[in-house]
Amino acid sequence: MKDCVEVLKALADPNRLRVFWLLARIDERICVAEAMDVLGESHYNASRILKSLKQAGLVTAEREGKWVFYSLPAPLAGSFHAHLLKAIQAIPAENFSEEIKRCQLRLGMREHGECIVGADSDAWRNVSTQAQTKRKPAARKRHTEVV
Repeated sequence: MKDCVEVLKALADPNRLRVFWLLARIDERICVAEAMDVLGESHYNASRILKSLKQAGLVTAEREGKWVFYSLPAPLAGSFHAHLLKAIQAIPAENFSEEIKRCQLRLGMREHGECIVGADSDAWRNVSTQAQTKRKPAARKRHTEVV
């Protein structure tokens, strides 16, 4: 029962839930730099979020060079984890629309499926700023008459 409580505690935090939900939906692994940019969190916070999920057995970590990639364990341990994963995946995507957009943008910066851009880089700021500009409707110009 202790394991179940630890898992539920890990998911009780909104940021950890967001990361786990994204991992469950995107079927990709992510590194800390990508998690930082998607969540808009510091390195310290993103690392803690992923570490808590790992300690609860919800994600696994794999080091490749300077990057540590996090993903869902395959397979999840036992029926509790499998049912929990289904419940998390059932959370409507509308609840995570901004995270989904940022995640797609950030993963789109990979080369050959690998993260090559560090967190909070100029490249990320340019890509995310361009995406925000495209989403915002053009402001209407106000016409003023000079009398």
